[in-house]
Amino acid sequence: MDHRGGKATRTASKAATATSKISAQGVKGLREEPSESPSAPGATRPNSRKCGAVGAAGSLQRRSIPGSPERPQVRARGARAKKALLDAEDAVEGQAVSAAKLEPPAAGPPLSRVSSRRRGSARAAGEQRPPPEPTEVPSPGPLVSASGAAPGGWNPRAVLDKLRLRRQEISLAAETVNKVVDHLLRGLKSCDSEFKDVGLLRTGSYYEHVKISAPNEFDIMFKLEVSRIQLEEYRNSGAYYFVKFKRNPKGNPLSPFLEGEILSASKMLLKFRKIIKKEIENIEDVVVQRKKRGSPAVTLLIRKPKEISVDITLALELNTSWPASTKNGLPVKDWLGTKVRSSLRQQPFYLVPKHAKEGNGFQEETWRLSFSHIEKDILKNHGQSKTCCEINGMKCCRKDCLKLMKYLLEQLKIKFENRKELDKFSSYHVKTAFFHVCTQESQDSHWHTRDLELCFDNCVAYFLQCLKIEHLEHYFIPGFNLFSRDQIDKISKEFLSKEIEYERNNGFPVFHKL
Repeated sequence: MDHRGGKATRTASKAATATSKISAQGVKGLREEPSESPSAPGATRPNSRKCGAVGAAGSLQRRSIPGSPERPQVRARGARAKKALLDAEDAVEGQAVSAAKLEPPAAGPPLSRVSSRRRGSARAAGEQRPPPEPTEVPSPGPLVSASGAAPGGWNPRAVLDKLRLRRQEISLAAETVNKVVDHLLRGLKSCDSEFKDVGLLRTGSYYEHVKISAPNEFDIMFKLEVSRIQLEEYRNSGAYYFVKFKRNPKGNPLSPFLEGEILSASKMLLKFRKIIKKEIENIEDVVVQRKKRGSPAVTLLIRKPKEISVDITLALELNTSWPASTKNGLPVKDWLGTKVRSSLRQQPFYLVPKHAKEGNGFQEETWRLSFSHIEKDILKNHGQSKTCCEINGMKCCRKDCLKLMKYLLEQLKIKFENRKELDKFSSYHVKTAFFHVCTQESQDSHWHTRDLELCFDNCVAYFLQCLKIEHLEHYFIPGFNLFSRDQIDKISKEFLSKEIEYERNNGFPVFHKL
């Protein structure tokens, strides 16, 4: 808060007293308790803030999120105390502003947290910042110490260094997983079953190069191409569908899985799981884990040489036009370009046997759209420039921000593993919010590596706003809200919002528990 926003001008003696108190408080560095989440504003789509040099002069700015009822707090306690100290000195010098002049403007965003720690002394409320001189070099990003530590008391580069996968570990894990997957693929193709034409599709964070901590989780899709099908949308969800076959004069190899006219997702998944379990019996130190209700994956646990979890998902591959619900999705025109978007939409899409929620249960015959292969392509070629992050190209911090976001959620889930509030949150929610920030901050210059802490904070701010307004738009299916109350209850969203706010305001102590 701005300490100059009182109802009357402070006297010099009171300001001096406040100065001594604030200085003592800054030394103590008391831990703040998480604040309650403000009520959700009426906005339906949050906006992120700039995280790089923009404009003709290249000045660094950050937009506050519309609809945010409060001005965000500054993380660093030292910075807060310093600012209050400067405010008190202003009062001593007679620079305080009367209460009449302190009324906020009728329409204007609250000051951002980074703006409060920009160069220059604290200014009186309502005072306009003079435009920079033409020859002045703008601040390149958040202030850092000589050691590279961020102003909030934490060093994002140090965290990323500890999260970086070791080459030897990667090689060993990949070799182990590939042996198991190749064995399963040969087994499926050799047996006389409906799955003999399956192919392999490697997806997930490991193959997107955003895996963190350890290479202990892999996602594999076994794709099965199907043709002459008709999709029937389930309850206008945009994401879930019933699959029906058109007349096929050559016969339908998947006819054993039909329930009337509908291709049964539950029947097909049951048979697929049965074959996988049979093949795994011939592999030492690998077991099939217990089925999770509503999950489309068959999860394997490789016990040696190190424990590795492998999610194997059956996917129907459709080489047809994408469903109408995706028409306005994939908003990458200003980021990756219109041609790239058209090229991505010409790729096939997939359906996985994921059951839609129906009351307190599930509709077990539905299939859900999947675009994991497109997500992998976007992350691989994530820059507006084709040379972004190449050897001779400009380096950006997009993937680093995603890694930190994933790690933040992961550590909070570990911290509160005995509570249920975070059970329904996954890295997919974080990745979806991240894609939206990339869409809004499309320029590569907005993601310069020197601005890592600022860009990460923008991603956190966007995610927090999504939690508060209970709206996270699916990146490919705009009409599907991943944070609707039938997906995740309000109490859980408020709990996660509160914990992230606490981490954000206190220098992310959860990152220190590496």
